[in-house]
Amino acid sequence: MKSAIRDAGELCRELELPADLASMAAAASFRVFAPRGYVAKMVPGDPDDPLLLQVLPRVAETSDASGFVQDPVGDLDASRAPGLIQKYRGRVLLIATGACAVHCRYCFRRHFPYEATPRTLEAWRPAIDQISKDNSIEEVILSGGDPLTLVDSLLEQLVGELERIPHLKRLRIHSRLPVVIPERVSDELLAWLTGSRLTPFVVIHSNHAREIQGDVATALSKLIHAGIPVLNQSVLLRGVNDDVESLVELSRALVNLRVVPYYLHQLDRVAGATHFEVPVDRGLQLIEQLRSQLPGYAVPRYVQEIAGELSKRVLA
Repeated sequence: MKSAIRDAGELCRELELPADLASMAAAASFRVFAPRGYVAKMVPGDPDDPLLLQVLPRVAETSDASGFVQDPVGDLDASRAPGLIQKYRGRVLLIATGACAVHCRYCFRRHFPYEATPRTLEAWRPAIDQISKDNSIEEVILSGGDPLTLVDSLLEQLVGELERIPHLKRLRIHSRLPVVIPERVSDELLAWLTGSRLTPFVVIHSNHAREIQGDVATALSKLIHAGIPVLNQSVLLRGVNDDVESLVELSRALVNLRVVPYYLHQLDRVAGATHFEVPVDRGLQLIEQLRSQLPGYAVPRYVQEIAGELSKRVLA
C-alpha cells in the first residue's frame, strides 16, 4: 500500500497515456489509489483498458445526474451504533476501517463519513454490545473500506470479542485485497481465520478475468485449500464487463479456482458514477446469454440493492 500510485498524472505516465485523460477535479474529490501490482495488469497505451477504467478519475465524475446520490444504499439510515449497520435480519455489518487498498471510481461508499468509524477495540464496544443484546444475529460481516487493510493482530482481537457472543455463528469478510494485493493472504491471516470458533467466509470483488490471474489465483487457492469458502461479487460496469464475453471469461476463471460467482450487482447509483451505469434491460440480456453458455453454478445472481428493502432485489 505504501508504494501505491496516488496521483492521476503518475498513473497516466506509468501507462503511457496522455495526462489530460484524467480529471484532476474528480481526483480532488475522490483521490486516486491504485497498487502497482494491479496497475501492472493493465495494458500500456490503452485508454479503454477495463482495469484502468475502474481506477482512473474521469471528467464524467464531476457531472450531476438525477437519482445519483451520496448514500445510494441507505447505509446511514441503517446505522445502529458507530460503525455498525443492519439492513437484513440475522446479520450485521461492521465498518472495520475507512481505508481501502484500491479506490474504485464507482464505490458506493465513496462519500461515507469514515471519520466517525471506530478505530480502537474500546471504540468498538458500543457496536459489540449491540450485537450481544440481539440473539437473532448469527453472522457478522467485516467490511469498510477494506477490513484486510488492518493488521492481523487487531483483526484477531476484534474477532476474539465477537467469538465471545454465543449466538454468533459465522464471520464474513468482504475484501478486495486478495485481488489487488494478493500478498495479503498470508499464513498469519489463514491461521486466525481457520482457528476462529466462527465459520469464516471470504467474499472478494473482481469485475474482470484479468484481475484474477497469476499471483491472485495463487492467493485465492490458498484460502480455498485452507477450507475457507470464497465467493465473488462483481458490479456490472459500462466499458468494463458489459459484454457477454467478459462475463463468461470471468465466471470460468472463478469456478476453475473453486470460487463461487455469487452476485452481479446492478450499479449502486452513487454520485460520481453515472458513466458506469448499464441499463437493467441490458443486464437481463447478459444473464440470459450467460445461462446459454455456462453451467448453472457458474451464473451469478443479478441483484440490485434498494435502500430500505429487507433483502437485495433479485433481478435474474
